[in-house]
Amino acid sequence: MGEKSKVLFSLFGVLDVTGEVVTMWIILALLTVICLIVKCNLKERPGVFQNMIETGVEYLDNFFEGLLGREKSRQYFTFLASLFIFIIIANYSGLVPGVGLTDYVKAPTASLSVTLGLGALTFIFLQVAGLRCGVKHYVKRFFSPIFIMFPLLVLDEFIKPASLALRLFGNVFGEEMVTEELYHLIPIGVPVVMMVLSILFCALQALVFTMLTSIYLDEVTEIEE
Repeated sequence: MGEKSKVLFSLFGVLDVTGEVVTMWIILALLTVICLIVKCNLKERPGVFQNMIETGVEYLDNFFEGLLGREKSRQYFTFLASLFIFIIIANYSGLVPGVGLTDYVKAPTASLSVTLGLGALTFIFLQVAGLRCGVKHYVKRFFSPIFIMFPLLVLDEFIKPASLALRLFGNVFGEEMVTEELYHLIPIGVPVVMMVLSILFCALQALVFTMLTSIYLDEVTEIEE
């Protein structure tokens, strides 16, 4: 499944830090700084930067509202929007000149460990959201429509986040490999076309991941009347 990432150093002798992890830290730091800047400079008459942020938030709000409805969209917006923003920036980081050419900076979502981490985070979020709707509701859905479905429904809970992680990794990693191979075969023209297509492709993968997460979320929080 591709060349294994080089370990740059270890934290506390336990956590191996690779180029994907370094890039992920950079992305998280940049997002934190941007959020602080926006929070500290909110105005009634917004400037260009605030307008861009508000337009993006409004778009995401409408997107999740269309999937979950107004109430659920507002309730879970912070997690879903954060997930989308991180994934799309992580995807686009692979298009930054120099990223991927060294072991020190690599697109996070091209690493299976990162996408599995996102899948695990999504799994935990879905279970917590289901439990918050009531323990009875949470347990009952594993025995519906008939109790013999219990093993399959439990297995399905683990398959969903795993499929999200593998789909994201496979698509991003595959796109990078295709672009790299085309660059070696036809160094002029074709790789540029692939990079242009990647701009749309990266956004699409972030949308698919968060859209499926929203659908799964709607399922686990649906309470039958």
